[in-house]
Amino acid sequence: MAGTSSRKSGSAGTPRPSSAETDLVKEAEATRASSGYHLIGKRTPLIDAALKVTGRAEYTDDIKRPGMLVGRLLKSVHPHARIRSIDVEEARRLPGVAAVLTGDRYPTPFGVLPMTHDETALAVGRVRFLGEHVAAVAAVDEETCERAFELIRVEYEPLPVYDDPKVSREPVPVKIHDRALRDTNLQKEVFQHFGDVPKALEGASQKVKLSGKYLGVTHGFTEPHCTIAEHTPDGRLTVWSATQVPHYLHRSLSEVLGMPMHRIRVVKPEVGGGFGGKSDPFPHEIACAALAIETGRPVKVLFDREDVFYLNHGRHPTQNDVTVGVDGDGKFLAMDIDALLDGGAWSSFGVVTTYYNGVLAMGPYRFDNFRYHGARAYTNHPPSGAMRAHGGTNMRYTVESVVDEIAARMGFDPIELRLQNFLPPNFKTINEFRITSNSVRQCILAARDRSGWEEKFRKLPYGRGIGVACGFYISGSNSPIHFTPVFPQCTVHLKADMDAGVTIHCGAADIGQGSKTVLAQVVAEVLGIRMDRCRVAPVDSDTAPVDLGSYSSRVTFMMGNAAKAAAENLKVPLLQAASELLEVPPDRLEASEERIHVKGRPSQGVPFHEALHKAMETKGALVASGAYSTKPLGGTFKGAKAGTAPAYSFSAYVAQVDVDLETGFVHVENVWAAFDCGRPLNPLAVEGQIEGSIHMGLGQLLSEGLSYRGARLMNPSLLDYKILTPMQMPKVECLLVGEDDPEGPFGAKEAGEGPLVAALPAVGNAIYDAIGVRLMDLPITPDKVLRALEEQRKKGGAVRPPAPTRPSERTPTHGGR
Repeated sequence: MAGTSSRKSGSAGTPRPSSAETDLVKEAEATRASSGYHLIGKRTPLIDAALKVTGRAEYTDDIKRPGMLVGRLLKSVHPHARIRSIDVEEARRLPGVAAVLTGDRYPTPFGVLPMTHDETALAVGRVRFLGEHVAAVAAVDEETCERAFELIRVEYEPLPVYDDPKVSREPVPVKIHDRALRDTNLQKEVFQHFGDVPKALEGASQKVKLSGKYLGVTHGFTEPHCTIAEHTPDGRLTVWSATQVPHYLHRSLSEVLGMPMHRIRVVKPEVGGGFGGKSDPFPHEIACAALAIETGRPVKVLFDREDVFYLNHGRHPTQNDVTVGVDGDGKFLAMDIDALLDGGAWSSFGVVTTYYNGVLAMGPYRFDNFRYHGARAYTNHPPSGAMRAHGGTNMRYTVESVVDEIAARMGFDPIELRLQNFLPPNFKTINEFRITSNSVRQCILAARDRSGWEEKFRKLPYGRGIGVACGFYISGSNSPIHFTPVFPQCTVHLKADMDAGVTIHCGAADIGQGSKTVLAQVVAEVLGIRMDRCRVAPVDSDTAPVDLGSYSSRVTFMMGNAAKAAAENLKVPLLQAASELLEVPPDRLEASEERIHVKGRPSQGVPFHEALHKAMETKGALVASGAYSTKPLGGTFKGAKAGTAPAYSFSAYVAQVDVDLETGFVHVENVWAAFDCGRPLNPLAVEGQIEGSIHMGLGQLLSEGLSYRGARLMNPSLLDYKILTPMQMPKVECLLVGEDDPEGPFGAKEAGEGPLVAALPAVGNAIYDAIGVRLMDLPITPDKVLRALEEQRKKGGAVRPPAPTRPSERTPTHGGR
């Protein structure tokens, strides 16, 4: 679960279920209820919820250190320029200023991916986007920092500005980065081809190509970036930061500052939302630490919202083309994708993003012929990076629109066409993704029946419509970012002491999605104790074992498995101690309801705390560890590891809309969201993730977008950047119909990012059903709707899409071929 509900929320609707759908949902619920678990699968409030809603949770900005200075970062006024000189001497002499730093003090490049280090703490020799940091000031207050900025003299030599990724594909006179490919500004280019796509398309009965255009969007998390650093006289550096990736920040601090990792302590306080926007190590974090080292005093760098917009690392502005060919029966034959991404000034996760924009189209449908050409270009825009459902969102909108268009042209019900082409469970795709559990068929049937699809599709009045779309996403990246040294992707330590509480240590970052609650649930379930015995320790690199971070929807799957293993290891000495007390072999004992007792006989046992105290007689506090490492997956071709995962989530959403024909406003009335996350460990948290994902997806679809004039960002504020209000949220009904995954903790898979991807195309396809116009330029703002309606009128008036002409096929015919 790498998303979080700190930004988005919604309300659930309660339409009457049909009998067919009721059977599907009730069957899933009955299966989960019969498991015998006492905590897993129960609707459980997050363990930190009371602290957060009462204002007592401690975020980075809440931390106070004695003698703390204010740190501020001077932004570039040019999008692309050489720095001919920086004069900071007058600023350093200003009363109240403790330090002024420039890029030459710590010039070592860094980045989240080890193969693309092209960021620096402060600009070195050149600025590459408007707003890049060129100097750092530490002073007694913010006003003094601002006065110091006025005294800093920067001489720039403007360079050619590249604000169009299409131009960056061509030869350029001055490259943004020397590492760009050939004589262009391309940062990464991917070519993949499986099967024979040209031949398959040539033989197709129907071939549909659509082109999508997507503005960049930002994460919109509640808490802005904030970092505090303190360098103490013993030579140690402590950094508190609002981050999703404490371990990667730890590494980057060491690399850039030249300090060994054991002399650096990284602490992650509470984080008020991330969505991928805090999943890189950032220049301001390193600059803050550098100021602390320089001054010998604590320093805080707190961004305002404009700073957050310029740092960006949001979803890439994207242009893509998707072509799909089918035979006369509707069997998918081939898919051909071309994508161009605006990466902005830095690489960030760009290599991964470029691959994901193609390979994540390999589900939930089966294709035996697949070709992808993807390119990510450097531009002089603020850097793009990872954002919830990273690499899968824009591509999914175009793919699902193509599938919908094929259904319309061939006379299929779009649900029936999808049913014919789903991947089966326990399958290997043509690019060697290993599919294990897969309940996408159950998802689409549940969404169809719950929404009343058959009574509404192509039957609602003009201006109202219903649409469907499916989704597919990874449950954690199978390959770690750093290949050396080799260690588990997640480790959990447990300590049980005489107070009979269990302290849980893990480096996984809870960013609001509830991973601390998952830790407590899993450990308590295995040990048979109440959750209130479990204390989840704050993430602190001095005490917490390494976890790679909250991104790629990896936390529930990987951290959950590690926690389960740790609890199983802790249970061994407890069973042995109880065995001695009861004079019963350990293999006849089990833990449940706060006791360790003979299996099936709760009265014949001892309380948990007595078994614990017995086990402690000779060794003191019990300590146990558990770890999770992925198995080798994927092929041997270049880029084969991209998109591989130990499991995948699946989804099917149906949306109903009302399009105002006079104003162009789209009102999304209902979303029926069927999601396969395996066994939901906490249905309450999963529903929150789904509702938040739908809010985020609808924002990108209908209103959000980063607007540029040349290289200048024109809307770096939440006044001008339009996030949907709660009043614009539809009624949302969450349908959890997944089956247990064989490798997930207690059968669970991800539910943080995958719930986003189907939301956008489900509404887009509903708009098509409502007015007969397919809109492929996002966001779909009222002016675009009105222009489309005007074009429609010029061509002869309102035209509804044709109703399906093919008979309904209740049994899929191609998915398991």
